[in-house]
Amino acid sequence: MAEEEQVKHIKPRYTVTVPDAPKFDLQSYIANYKGRTVFRRLYLIASCSTVLREEAARLAVSEAKKGQDINHYNDAVTLLGSVTSSKDTKDLTDSAWLSQREKQNAAETKRLENELKQYKNNLIRESIRMGSEDLGQHYYNLGDLGRAQTSFSKMRDYCTTSAHIISTAFRMVSVAIEQKNWMGVQSQVNKVRALNLKQEEAARIQPKISTAQGLSYMCQGDFMEAANAFLSTEFTLGDTYNEVISSNDVAVYGGLCALASMSRAELQSKVLDNNNFRSFLELEPHIRRAINSFCASKYSQCLEILESYRADYLLDIYLQDQLPRIYEKIRTRSIVQYFAPFSRVTLQSMEQMFGTPATSSASSTAAQNGSTSTTSPSTVPQFQWELISMIQSGALDARIDLENAVLISHEEFPRAVMQQHAISTVDDFIREARIKLLRLNAVNGGLDVKPSPKNAKGKDALAGGMDLAGMVDTGNEGFGSFQGQGYSLRSGRS
Repeated sequence: MAEEEQVKHIKPRYTVTVPDAPKFDLQSYIANYKGRTVFRRLYLIASCSTVLREEAARLAVSEAKKGQDINHYNDAVTLLGSVTSSKDTKDLTDSAWLSQREKQNAAETKRLENELKQYKNNLIRESIRMGSEDLGQHYYNLGDLGRAQTSFSKMRDYCTTSAHIISTAFRMVSVAIEQKNWMGVQSQVNKVRALNLKQEEAARIQPKISTAQGLSYMCQGDFMEAANAFLSTEFTLGDTYNEVISSNDVAVYGGLCALASMSRAELQSKVLDNNNFRSFLELEPHIRRAINSFCASKYSQCLEILESYRADYLLDIYLQDQLPRIYEKIRTRSIVQYFAPFSRVTLQSMEQMFGTPATSSASSTAAQNGSTSTTSPSTVPQFQWELISMIQSGALDARIDLENAVLISHEEFPRAVMQQHAISTVDDFIREARIKLLRLNAVNGGLDVKPSPKNAKGKDALAGGMDLAGMVDTGNEGFGSFQGQGYSLRSGRS
């Protein structure tokens, strides 16, 4: 297998450019992680940040030389050559290290494969499981995720204890996260949840399960489920899962997803009053301030706090793709909550409160919701176009008076609502009364089904009962056919 052709490497590409300097220190930020995620995060920062690109690229090259993935090293060197300010870029590649690492990888692969063959010949289940695990981890370190997944999958046939199943599942989760196979992550998490574990063991793995599930939901755009998963994470997570996520990430992801999906009452009860998640918020106090501002109806202050950290979140490997949607949802909810107590508000006052969106996505939102508006965003102020998009998508129940520049809420007529409710109640009562009268006449006529021995007469009675049930289900038609058989609901006699 070692001599088979290498799987084609797909070089990661990032199209986002972040011109602003982030608030975090790169060295301190990257020290929160370990494993392959360190290189992946450094590579993203070097690809997207105009301020930190050279520093991040040099750290990425250094990190790649600590590992076994040759493709990581080549990608980092290529990126460093494109972003460095130095004119001498010829000697960036360490050819001696590269050649030595290739030989070591090939030798290690051959050794592990031979060991696994011997274990299979000896038919020792535990040895086969451990051999598959070692080979799968080796492939994962090389960046060969397909073969790593295959080896870890074969481990499951030789697992004999719940600890073995948990270990296999989390290794599969690591591979699935790097492949962005979020359904695979949820599948493995559900398998672990289905195990009958002792209370101590369940408490030990609960933080990992919750964070992995929350991450998969967030990356699929299900922010409510993601928020609930992150909010249920125990603070004992610490640095036990920093090959994927840190405790600071849990605070940021959970807080942003909660803001994007929960009402003020839910934020107060599920986030701020959550003693467990409050410990996470202590690590990221600006998220706590943003949630407090939202709950206190200080929406502009909340948006300002989040906007000041936009550069940081755009340099996060999991938040980058979802951040525009999260920020758009938070802004939309802020506008809706602000407008809720009023019957009408001037557009000028609302624009002063919220300003214009940093990245307008009104046209894309309208397109996603099937909008057919003929209004062009180029002929309408940006904030006004944002309100139009929200109204068309159903997020904001209002209308815009362009002549007076006023946003007017949708008025309900209490009398019409009450009358409709009364009519519905009467219709339900008439239907229920008709069915009860039908049953009373059936009992009086001797057509009800009574317990009887299993004989022909009992079967005939049962059949008659089924016909009667059919007439009841048909409503007025059944009622009419019953009357046609010679029975009258008024007299109750045939």
